[in-house]
Formats: sequence, structure tokens, C-alpha cells
Amino acid sequence: MSLKAAILPVTPFQQNCTLLWNDDTMQGAVSDPGGDLDRILHTIEEAGITLDKILLTHGHLDHAAAAGDLARKLNIPIEGPHRADLFLIEALPEQARKYGFPECGAFLPDRWLENGDTVEVAGLTFDVIHCPGHTPGHVVFFHAPSRLAIVGDVLFQGSIGRTDLPQGDYNALVTSIRERLWPLGDDVTFVPGHGPLSTFGAERRTNPFVADNMYG
Repeated sequence: MSLKAAILPVTPFQQNCTLLWNDDTMQGAVSDPGGDLDRILHTIEEAGITLDKILLTHGHLDHAAAAGDLARKLNIPIEGPHRADLFLIEALPEQARKYGFPECGAFLPDRWLENGDTVEVAGLTFDVIHCPGHTPGHVVFFHAPSRLAIVGDVLFQGSIGRTDLPQGDYNALVTSIRERLWPLGDDVTFVPGHGPLSTFGAERRTNPFVADNMYG
């Protein structure tokens, strides 16, 4: 079984929605469907993928706004994030109105995730890593055999997630990155919530917020 991934930037925030599927069965999941639902559905149909579930790294609007509507349309479950992001998910319809997003249906995840859990995507196992800081309930999905991590807004090429939003915590974010992501290995490629891919090794060498040389 082999994991395939495709990145689809969505919403005015150009958020990286990621399709993940098993190339043998063409079944899979979508991570962080924040908006542009018609475009997401068209891409899934063109690729010939059957979606089994939706994965959410955290509850911010640009990552989660279309999750409820997609789940209802396809009758599939939503897994993630950690329940500490409940306050964000409950506020999504109001946030959509505030920021000019299309109206989004309210939802609750079918499964809240904890650090150390696993999620199954078409027979492929992803480890769940709770990485608070950008939001209190942010999680990362890691597929060890492929050395691929879906990190949401925890880490970016050359930067880290904002911590000036409600319940953000800079020290917690840096600790999450250095203590929970770096041990996974320098060779891990990660898909950030925005912008280009990178590797943990590259960020350990050069990222001005969390590089090893900043911490002795």
C-alpha cells in the first residue's frame, strides 16, 4: 500500500487543503477543507478518489469552515482536532460571517483526538501528535512509512504559527515543535497550513524561530 498526497490551496487565505489516499484502493481522506467546497469535490472526482473521512488539524476558519458541509454531503465522519479547540469550532458560523466566507454549517467532530492516537486512512496509519500553541487543540498527522507530516499552522518554511490569536501560546508552540516534531526525524517532509513544503531538518538548521542553534 502506498500513500499519495495532493495539495489544494483554498480560501482567500490560500490554505493548504491536502488530499491523502491509498494508491492501491483509491480511497482516502481530506485534511483541513477550509472552503472552496466545489473545487475540492471537483478535484476528488477528477482524481477518482473515494473519500472515507475528513481530518482536521485545528479549528480555525480557513482550515475547518467547509468540514461540516462536506461531511454531510458525502456522509463521512470528521476526526480531529483535540477537544481543546471546541470553542473555535463552535464559533465557525459566526467567524464565516465576520470574514466574508460563504455560510458554513455548524458541526462537531465525530472523534476528538489525543496525543498518541492513530487515525486510519484507507488502511494507512497516521500517528496523532498534539501540538498546542497556535491553538490549544492543534494536532499533527504523521505517516511514518512515507516520512510525511501534515502540520497545519504549527510550522512553516522559515516561520512558525501565529500565537496572537485567542488562546495562542508562543512558549507552548516552540515546545511542541522542538519536543514533539523534531524527534520524528530530519528527513520528514511536512505540509504546512500555508506556503511551500519543507523538511524538519531544513527548519532545524535555518528557521529563525526554532533552529537548533538558537537553543544551544
